[in-house]
Order: sequence, then structure tokens, then C-alpha cells
Amino acid sequence: MIFEKLKPQVEFIISETNKPVDTRLIKICKLLEKHISYYNWVGFYFRNGGKEELILGPYIGEPTDHTVIPFGKGICGQVAVSNENFVVPDVSAQDNYIACSITVKAEIVIPIFVNGENIGQIDIDSNTPDPFTEADERFLEFVCEKVAGIL
Repeated sequence: MIFEKLKPQVEFIISETNKPVDTRLIKICKLLEKHISYYNWVGFYFRNGGKEELILGPYIGEPTDHTVIPFGKGICGQVAVSNENFVVPDVSAQDNYIACSITVKAEIVIPIFVNGENIGQIDIDSNTPDPFTEADERFLEFVCEKVAGIL
């Protein structure tokens, strides 16, 4: 399975302590987008200090206007409040979805925890309807756990 092959590569990128955090995060985005065919936009959002909003971090994919997302708004904003994974098989069926592109059909967002606090998340958009499985969730939880170690 592709996820098992990518795990050591994620760990290697994380271990490159001579590189800035943002450089390592963008390398992870590029790795996932390149090797997982239905990952069409891969990025990170992080809590903006003490504010109840997320700010866009490193990402790969189409440019987005959504550089600041209030807590509770959209899928990312909901994850910031719920502290739980959110898998959306069909974004058109979500009332609280923020459309980034008309090509996006599905989304998965996994929170990143540092010392038990939700400090951000990885956000994946897919142009394929309903592509995400439990294996995606477990793999992205692994990625977030590794990323948490450098934040």
C-alpha cells in the first residue's frame, strides 16, 4: 500500500532538522500530492495565536483565497472546534462548506495536537468523489503526529 511506502519518506523529511519547519511542511505537501493520485490540494492551517481563527500555512495545489478561516466556518473551522477528524465524501452535501474550487468533490481534515491542544490541521481536497478511506485517516493521523513533533 502506498501509505506504508510514504511513511519512511515523511519521517525522513521531519528529521531534516537543518531545514526550517515551513520547508519541511511544504515537502510533505508535495510528497503527498505527488504520490496519492486523489490528493489534489494538500495544505496546513494553524491557529493564529490566541485568536479563534486559522491561518493558511504551507500548501501545494491551486491558490486559495481562504487564508484566514474563523473557527466554526467550513470544514477546517469545524475541526478547530470539534478536535475530531472530518471526512467529507461529497462537499456539495455540506451546508457549512467553503468552496475553494468548483473541481473539489471531497475533503478530509485531520487535527494536529501539541501537548493535547489542537494547534492546526492538515487539509486535503480531492477532485474525486468519495475517495477517502479509513486508511487515509490513519495515514494522515500518522503525518500529523510526526508534524506535531517539530512544531
